[in-house]
Amino acid sequence: MGIVQTIKKFFTRSKYVMTTQNLTNITDHPKIAVSRTEYDRINENLKYFAGRYDPIKYKDSNGDYKIRAFNHLPIGRTAAKKIASLVFNEQAEIKVNDSKADEFIQSQLQNDRFIKNFERYLESCLALGGLAMRPYIDGEQVRVAFIQAPVFFPLQSNTQDISSAAIVTKTIKSVGNAQKYYTLIELHEWAKDGKYTITNELYKSDNQNIVGSRVPLSEVYEGLEEVAEPKNLSRPLFTYLKTPGMNNKDINSPLGLSIFDNAKTTIDFLNTTYDEFMWEVKMGQRRVAVPTQMIKTEYNEEGEKIVVTREFEAGHNVYEQFDSGDIDKGIGITDLTTPIRSEDYIRAINKGLSLFEMQIGVSAGMFTFDGKSMKTATEIVSENSDTYQMRNSIVSLVEQSLKELIVSMLELAKAYDLYGGDIPDMTTISINLDDGVFTDRNVELDYWIKVVNAGFGTDVMAIEKVLNVTPEKAKEIKAEISGNNVDEANEERGLDDVGVYGE
Repeated sequence: MGIVQTIKKFFTRSKYVMTTQNLTNITDHPKIAVSRTEYDRINENLKYFAGRYDPIKYKDSNGDYKIRAFNHLPIGRTAAKKIASLVFNEQAEIKVNDSKADEFIQSQLQNDRFIKNFERYLESCLALGGLAMRPYIDGEQVRVAFIQAPVFFPLQSNTQDISSAAIVTKTIKSVGNAQKYYTLIELHEWAKDGKYTITNELYKSDNQNIVGSRVPLSEVYEGLEEVAEPKNLSRPLFTYLKTPGMNNKDINSPLGLSIFDNAKTTIDFLNTTYDEFMWEVKMGQRRVAVPTQMIKTEYNEEGEKIVVTREFEAGHNVYEQFDSGDIDKGIGITDLTTPIRSEDYIRAINKGLSLFEMQIGVSAGMFTFDGKSMKTATEIVSENSDTYQMRNSIVSLVEQSLKELIVSMLELAKAYDLYGGDIPDMTTISINLDDGVFTDRNVELDYWIKVVNAGFGTDVMAIEKVLNVTPEKAKEIKAEISGNNVDEANEERGLDDVGVYGE
């Protein structure tokens, strides 16, 4: 038995050596179909989102080089956070029109705190251009992993969706006094025979900026299989959510753009203006010109004169006065303080914000508030139509992505015998993203009452739109209201209901 195992290990090692690869960058992998340029762009977006800017180098009055922090406005983070909160919040509801499936999904989402986590990660999606979500099994629980743009790499795609992708996980392991950097590449692919395969590849490097050479999975992930084949999957195990609109940086790329990808020059202008403003305030304290008598003179041991000027520092707001010894002439100190150009800088910053709002596609005034009046939801819709349209574009993609995620969660749970019910169709899944900021519920209800009374729509249509439920659920609610079953005789229904339920 020991000989057989030895032979098996020998062939396993031989096969492994034959497939060993060395990678400098993730995009060097032969299966990854996205250029390095796209990920350089994403990493640059991450700097804007995180607010990581190089310090300022300048020369002081003595000619010495100094370094100070760059003052900046968190424009990227603010825009992503504000728009994400308009799209998705804790009032969101996910429902499945199947009691067994709905009960299972609600328990899984609640235990995983999905609603709260998704709202947070949606900021990353908007700032970096995309976000992938992948369900996985954790004991008896189906959890959702959020894969952010810098570690998600499409393998192949069509014009509509990404069907295969690589997901990267990086870890650090101490070996003696040195640190080893490990990169796990998880390849999700569809085989030619229609099977869904997940291939795991582990790479090790001494340099954190290099992927390195391929090594056995057991070095970090004991028990992880090199190849897994989940059964009965109708779609990829992950779902990819990207921002709406065309990627004009690379029209052949399946990846999305950051909401501020086309507004970076404006962000640079705002940050530069803000930094100059802050520095002018800091350096705008009182400055004076003094006569030579106010120069402090010292001598060294050899009798050589050393001249030391008394410099004015930003932290000093009072300058000492020295007597020149000449009572008649006095000292003659001249005030050189210049006024701070606060109004000019503030106007420039506001103009930059207006340009930024136009570039990212939101209504004017979204990032400012005059504090003078409160507006109704109807007025907000009217005045913020650009923001409302942008939100609707994002909402439609979020809803589709969440429906795909629900299907994947149920299929994965069923493959591991955690769920025994049917897999619902996406049309039976409803996503209610509360838009109370924009929508006046009373106005919407009045509108649909008028539509039904005028004969332009049915009660079921009104219930579906006002309550934001699926058509099937709307039929059930209508049946409960009327006290009838959907399957009862048609003669008890109105003409409009017959058109919806069928003869």
